[in-house]
Amino acid sequence: MKKKLVSFTALSVLALSVFTGCSSTQTEAKEKKEEQPIMIQGPMPIEAEKFAGKLEHVKEETSGSFVFYKGTLDDYPVIVTKTGKGMENTAAATAVAIEKYNPIAIINQGTSGGHDPELDVFDIVLGERTVNLGSLKTGNLADEEGIEPTAWKPMDLMASEGSAGEDPDAEKIRYYDGDEDLLAAAKAVKDMYKKGKVVEGTIGSADVWNNEVDRIQWFHEKYGTSVEEMEGAAAAQIAGAYDVPFLGIRVLSNNKTNGGSYNPETAAANQGYVYEVVKEYIAEMK
Repeated sequence: MKKKLVSFTALSVLALSVFTGCSSTQTEAKEKKEEQPIMIQGPMPIEAEKFAGKLEHVKEETSGSFVFYKGTLDDYPVIVTKTGKGMENTAAATAVAIEKYNPIAIINQGTSGGHDPELDVFDIVLGERTVNLGSLKTGNLADEEGIEPTAWKPMDLMASEGSAGEDPDAEKIRYYDGDEDLLAAAKAVKDMYKKGKVVEGTIGSADVWNNEVDRIQWFHEKYGTSVEEMEGAAAAQIAGAYDVPFLGIRVLSNNKTNGGSYNPETAAANQGYVYEVVKEYIAEMK
C-alpha cells in the first residue's frame, strides 16, 4: 500500500509539472535558487539603499535593528542587508542573515579610507584578502613606562581555544581570502567602472577611525592594507564559520595618505559597480 502511494504521488508531481510546463528537475532547480539568494551588505543607508532600489519586487523585512531588502535581479533572488556600522553589528547581521536566508554568497561593500598612496578617491578595492586590524596584543610595560602602539603585535583570536594573550601561536595575522568565483565575476566587469581604477588588495577592518597618517602607513606596511573600514573582517569571519563564499568590495571615499578629500558620492558609485558584479555572477551560475 505504501509503495502504491509513493508511485501515485510521483505521478501527481509529474502530471502537475507537465500541466505547468515545467519538468520536476527545473522545478527543483528553481526552488534551490529561491532558497539561496545572493546577499549584499552595506553598513549605512547611503551604502545599501541605492542597491536595494535597483532590485525588482522588493519586500522589506527586519530582524532586530537589521533591515533586509528582499528582491530579484535578472529573476534571481538578491537580498540587500543594511547592517549598521561596526564589527559587532556586522557580525550579528551576517549570522542572522545566514540562519534566516541561507545565502549562496555574501558581498560586503561600502566606503573606505585609503591606506595606499597610489589609490585615489573613487578607486575600488576587491578584497583578495580581508583582515581584522583591531585584534592586537600590547607589549609588557610597567607603570609610567608609557605606551608603544607601533610595537603592538597582531593577535589571531582563531588560533586556538586557549588564551589568545598567552598562546604564542596567536601572534600572527589572520587573513580571510576572497572567494575565487566572486573575484572572477568582479574582475570580469571591472572595465565597466569608469569613475576610477578597480584593483585587488587587502581590506582592513576595525572599530577605529584612523586619522594619523603614520599609523595608517604602519598598517599599510605591516598588514599590506589597501584600505580600511569597520565591517568587512567581521562579515568574512562569520561567513567562513558557515562556509559561505565571501568577498569584500570597497570604494575609497577619502585617502589621507595623498590628500584625497571625503566624497559621499563614492557610496553610490560602488553600488553601481557591485550591481554589475552580481549580474555577472548570476549569469555565470545559469
